[in-house]
Amino acid sequence: MSPHLIKYNERISINGFLITDEELSILIEELKPKVEKFNRIHKVNITLFELETTMALLYFYRKNVDFVVLETGLGGLYDCTNIISNPLVSIITSIGYDHMHILGNTLTKIAEQKAGIIKENSNTIFFEQTQNINKVFIKKCKEKNNKLHLLKKSQISNYHYDNNFQYFDFKNLKNIQIVLKGKKQIQNASLCIECMQILNEMGYKVSEISIREGLKTVIHKGRMEILSKSPLVIFDGAHNEPAIKNLKDMINMYYKDFNKTFIISILKTKDYDTILKLLLEDENANFIFTSGNSEERYVSKETLYKTALKYRKNQNFYAKDLEDALKFIKKNPSEVTFIVGSFYIYSNVLKSLN
Repeated sequence: MSPHLIKYNERISINGFLITDEELSILIEELKPKVEKFNRIHKVNITLFELETTMALLYFYRKNVDFVVLETGLGGLYDCTNIISNPLVSIITSIGYDHMHILGNTLTKIAEQKAGIIKENSNTIFFEQTQNINKVFIKKCKEKNNKLHLLKKSQISNYHYDNNFQYFDFKNLKNIQIVLKGKKQIQNASLCIECMQILNEMGYKVSEISIREGLKTVIHKGRMEILSKSPLVIFDGAHNEPAIKNLKDMINMYYKDFNKTFIISILKTKDYDTILKLLLEDENANFIFTSGNSEERYVSKETLYKTALKYRKNQNFYAKDLEDALKFIKKNPSEVTFIVGSFYIYSNVLKSLN
């Protein structure tokens, strides 16, 4: 998982237990001379993510794990995780505008990059989007003799929710409960269920009870996570257009009539203009713009403030350092405060609130 939220070790774990500091140190020392040799010989140095992926694979191999869930770092086609040549299943989540400077400036181009993880004689799961995006995966799977499981919205029914769970049916599985909030998580849960059913068909037995219990108890830190109840502070790392739209849907579901404050920090590599435009549609909320925890990596609070003025007059706009923004909401609490735009500030926020 990248980025980590609090501790670097979060990036490599087995059955919920993080790799230890000692295990990390041993791997780094072992790989260090190999990395240095590679860097001397080649024009392009090994990246941090490439090193992390190598460490993870070596760690999993030595621990003799049964299954590995490996998340791509960026895109798919040229991602270093693509070294895995025969995955059991490839899962591709929604296609949205993100990392456009590398992946391309249209959704079709981005989809083509994501399709790079599709391998020969395997399985791919994707939740339907537009016809043009779907065609990218249909074509690639045909080329690779790969079985595409194109999930459809019509396969989900009987959806409803309360403050504790969301409930839905998927195909022949009835009354599924998930604790994660937001309709997007219904699609994500469906991807997981489909994956488990594929594995069952391949002879890897995962019981229905285990599937249900996993979905009912799963926790996704940094996504609609309540960090404080008094004042009510919710953290969501949404940092691109699809994620922000999903966040807004969740807010409308659970906090529509609440008095709201948004603390916003956005990396320079993100489409901050679109993010702000979407968030500023809430005309009654307060907005605090920050430069995150790094003036170098984040869009400046002044730039965010000026950009916001393009879409709305200065109504409850503030430009503050992150620490001052958190102090401000303690002294001037709204009914609910949302901290959005980046996962990288999670630990800073947590320490300050505690």
